[in-house]
Amino acid sequence: MDRARGLSIRFKLTLSYAGFLMVAGILLLAAVWLFLLRYVPERALLVSSDTAPTHGVFPIRSNLLHVFAPKAAAVLAFLLVLGLVGGWILAGRMLAPLTHITDAARKAGSGSLAHRIRMKGRQDEFRELSDTFDSMLEQLESHVAEQQRFAANASHELRTPLAISRTLLDVARKDPTRDRGELIERLHSVNARAIDLTEALLLLSRGDRGNFTRESLDLSLLAEEAAETLLPLAEQRRITLDVTGGAAPTSGSAELLLRMVTNLVQNAIVHNLPTGGAVTVHTEAHGYGSVLRVENTGRRLPPELVPTLTEPFRRGTERVRTDAHAGAGLGLAIVQSIVRAHDGTLDLAPRPAGGLVVTVRLPGTA
Repeated sequence: MDRARGLSIRFKLTLSYAGFLMVAGILLLAAVWLFLLRYVPERALLVSSDTAPTHGVFPIRSNLLHVFAPKAAAVLAFLLVLGLVGGWILAGRMLAPLTHITDAARKAGSGSLAHRIRMKGRQDEFRELSDTFDSMLEQLESHVAEQQRFAANASHELRTPLAISRTLLDVARKDPTRDRGELIERLHSVNARAIDLTEALLLLSRGDRGNFTRESLDLSLLAEEAAETLLPLAEQRRITLDVTGGAAPTSGSAELLLRMVTNLVQNAIVHNLPTGGAVTVHTEAHGYGSVLRVENTGRRLPPELVPTLTEPFRRGTERVRTDAHAGAGLGLAIVQSIVRAHDGTLDLAPRPAGGLVVTVRLPGTA
């Protein structure tokens, strides 16, 4: 973007420096006149040797002004030139860091987020601004990369059910004798999976935006509601589902927080032992906030795998999956998005005996 016409900041600073220097010089000359020249007599005074240790003629004011004025004008002219030249150089050096920051901002505006200023020197206001700008660029680059990766994964995940639907329709068109009931059932299943994936993507986007109405809630009630909803699934898999703890007041969106708890409990059930496992949901008020802890048995998870489980479409290879609840790989990603939108923290830790412990900490009610 071209700069609008007008005086540059450097030129304005140069004029300011020169102006202050000229004002200081004029004030100095005024002080000389006020405290020195005004006391010089206007007429010559003859002094006798009998009345003073010295003799001669005192200088008069007109002669001093005649000699002093050209010199003072020359000094003021020198100060003006010095102020302009020195001010231009000084302003250039002072604004040099700002130029680097402007160049970095211009590159970032054109789409290049990998550039960093990395300003060196003492820790002053420009260095602080530079470091803050570098940090912003780093976070922005990471966010954009994450969004691009998310969009690519989402496109891949949505392409699968659509491709399956097209294949089934092609088979039905080429083979009219095929059982239509089976075909409709398979199409319904594929379509339901695509709808669930789309709804999960919309929910994840809503959680990232954080535009929801907050209300006072109790995590223990949400945990009981989620456990009651998922109890048939737990019984089907012969998994014990327990809800313990006490009240855990917080504030936020009831719909989003219920979805968060439901996702955690469902993941704990699905990613468990084939039969005979256990899931424990615990809530409590802790300090100035509330804690929700979901713990499940299961296979041992490599420690390096755990931090990646919150990435969209990332599925733990060691975790048990079934076709009935294969999921879209967005469960923990949605949980993290909701927790972040509610100013909370999400911690994942593998159990030594196998399984996972998920801890959510949310601020308490105001």
